[in-house]
Amino acid sequence: MANYISSLPDSVLSKLNEVAQTLRVPKNKIIERALIKYLTEVERQLYIRSFRQLAGDEDMLKLVEEGMDEYWRVLEDWDAKG
Repeated sequence: MANYISSLPDSVLSKLNEVAQTLRVPKNKIIERALIKYLTEVERQLYIRSFRQLAGDEDMLKLVEEGMDEYWRVLEDWDAKG
C-alpha cells in the first residue's frame, strides 16, 4: 500500500475527526471509502456521457442497427430450432 499526503480545509478535517470518533473507524478508512465511492460515481458519469455523445453519431447508429439485425436473425434461428 502506498502513502499519500494531502491537505484538507480545517472544517473538513474537523468533521472527519468527529465522524471517525463517532464511528470508531480510522480516518484513513473513511477517506478511502469516500474516495472509492466518489471515483465510482465519476466513472459512471463518464460512461453515461460517452453514451450520450455516441447517441448522435450516425456511423455508430448504423453499426448498432446492423448488430441488432444480426442479433434478431440469431434469435429467429434459435426459435426455429425450438
